[in-house]
Amino acid sequence: MLPPSSHLETIAVHSGMEGVADSGSHVPTIDLSTTNPLPGVDAGGESYENLATGGELGEGQSAVYQRLWQPGVARFEDGLSALEGTPGTVAFASGMAALTAVLISCVTAGKPHIVALRPLYGGTDHVLATGLLGTTVTWAEAHEVAGAIRDDTGLVLLESPANPTLELTDIRAVVDAAGQVPVMVDNTFATPILQRPSEHGATLVMHSATKYLGGHGDAMGGTISGPVEWMVRLRQVRALTGGLLHPFGAYLLHRGLRTLPVRVRAQQSTAGTLAERLVGHPALTRMLYPGLPGQDPQGLIGRQSSGAGALIALDLAGGYSAAVRFTEALRLVSHAVSLGGIDSLVQHPASLTHRPVEASARPGAGIVRLSIGLEHVEDLLADILQALEHCQR
Repeated sequence: MLPPSSHLETIAVHSGMEGVADSGSHVPTIDLSTTNPLPGVDAGGESYENLATGGELGEGQSAVYQRLWQPGVARFEDGLSALEGTPGTVAFASGMAALTAVLISCVTAGKPHIVALRPLYGGTDHVLATGLLGTTVTWAEAHEVAGAIRDDTGLVLLESPANPTLELTDIRAVVDAAGQVPVMVDNTFATPILQRPSEHGATLVMHSATKYLGGHGDAMGGTISGPVEWMVRLRQVRALTGGLLHPFGAYLLHRGLRTLPVRVRAQQSTAGTLAERLVGHPALTRMLYPGLPGQDPQGLIGRQSSGAGALIALDLAGGYSAAVRFTEALRLVSHAVSLGGIDSLVQHPASLTHRPVEASARPGAGIVRLSIGLEHVEDLLADILQALEHCQR
């Protein structure tokens, strides 16, 4: 049992590890069983009903079936709950599966209206804009949230730092404006190492666990952390729709949590150095990074988060054609979607992840987003500078 005063680094290493040593192992084992023995007809039926309706595995109960409950997934969930400081977490096959479960839960509760703050991840924006899951959406600025709330509003959704331009939103101010309506914060970019939205009043915290939580680009998953009553609802949606996280993915994601503080802080340090040294480059219209002077006007870093994160965005003066030349000229930084891994990646959001977003809300054509990895800062700087020089030719 971790002492209550444990720091994040200690929590990251030890959370979700309860009982592992008792099994005779030093690291969690991977249980791939899809089905589990039943203690009897009546007891098996009771176990099934409990899990299928969102309950947790009780003492002496059978886990019944992997779709309902899985020990490795539960360990990962416990580990992330400890880091986020929330009563519970439910893990899914992807970030979009996690978001889908929340939206389905809102619809079935008779609260299908969502208030959303742009910019958001393009997939989130897309599923809200299409109304595919039976939701309707009102797009709002932070100061417009209170006026956008309706009787059938089930959720206020925001992302801070925002994807891809890294704007920061005052979570507490949005929570206050939302009143009794739950607020969900996509915390993928910040991670619980830099920001814990529940401490600022957010009801739900979302992650694309594929990104920083896993950290190595080899495991896909999504999570929602929050209060017990929401976790029951979301486990039921997961059980009935089958959006489960595979045990091996859960193992990799839980392992990723154990190095999360070290990785995020090292990547953030490099990102901050790169941003400072790239400011004013003639190939750029803007250098986007919350840690730069003037880019955190509300003073949220230090009050809401402990750092600016490990993503930077460049707004290239030459627009789309410059973005094409820049991405093609990079040698060390890989041109690929996703983020948060140990190697640096670049992408052009307007033509990829944010392609489905309506034109008025789409990122500028000259914006490229870089996820900074664990390479040496001087090697990354040299690669970025030579690519910027290529843009100017």
